[in-house]
Amino acid sequence: MDEELIGIGAFAARARLSAKALRLYDRLGLLAPARVDAATGYRFYRPGQVERARLVALLRQLDMPLARIAEVVDADDGATAAERLTAYWVDVEARHAGQRTLAAYLRGRLSGRSSEMYGKFVVETVDVPAQVLITEVRHVLAGELPAWIGASLGRLEEAARECGGAAGAPFVAYHSEVSMESDGPAEACVPVADEAAARAWAGQSGRVRGTAVRVEPALRLARTRITKAQVAHPQILAAFEAVEEWMRAEGVTPTGPCREVYFADWDAAGPEDPVCDVAFPVARTTG
Repeated sequence: MDEELIGIGAFAARARLSAKALRLYDRLGLLAPARVDAATGYRFYRPGQVERARLVALLRQLDMPLARIAEVVDADDGATAAERLTAYWVDVEARHAGQRTLAAYLRGRLSGRSSEMYGKFVVETVDVPAQVLITEVRHVLAGELPAWIGASLGRLEEAARECGGAAGAPFVAYHSEVSMESDGPAEACVPVADEAAARAWAGQSGRVRGTAVRVEPALRLARTRITKAQVAHPQILAAFEAVEEWMRAEGVTPTGPCREVYFADWDAAGPEDPVCDVAFPVARTTG
């Protein structure tokens, strides 16, 4: 058995890694030596471990978290490992897209070029008919918001099947500021076709706390369309501020809580695909 093993120095040379890196991989549980001498603590490896060592090193260059490296190198076959790497890189590209948007937003703020930044958003008005809404209200901080939006809209879209079906794009209304320090509340809303069925659904026992049915009257929205990358907080603030700037310039006043209208398939959309309208209910001033 010992003849089949090589010491850490020779193994490091074959793997083109340092002995220090190999000790780190051992400590992290990513590459354990085949044997450790009980008296000296010297590590021995099998030649067949070279490929795993090189793979771990390359994956670490992608800033892959240790848990996900383990998922890749421990995959049952190459195809599964490749799929796990692809899934990780999709997440990385989405994060980078969000960071690019955030950097552009911060550059505009820091340089005082807010008007130039807002000019990148196209604002328009659209009239929305009266809608029956099934809703869920929650006090939530910005860091918790994405998970809550996905979960609450998922519950409401499922419930819409009992209420005549969905009759419009789901949206989230903000009745007060949601930030890292302020918790709203926020209201997830799904338009449905059958008011009577919706009220019967809401009256059933076991409903999520904060669930309700309300009828929203016809209204006009001032809106701008944003991509999936721009939805992340605080990048999305630039879109809200752009609509507010447009309202001031046009002499339009808000008449209700601002909202995010999610009109696209979120899971299927890429970082640069339009997915959401940032909007304010408005009325044109008459002064």
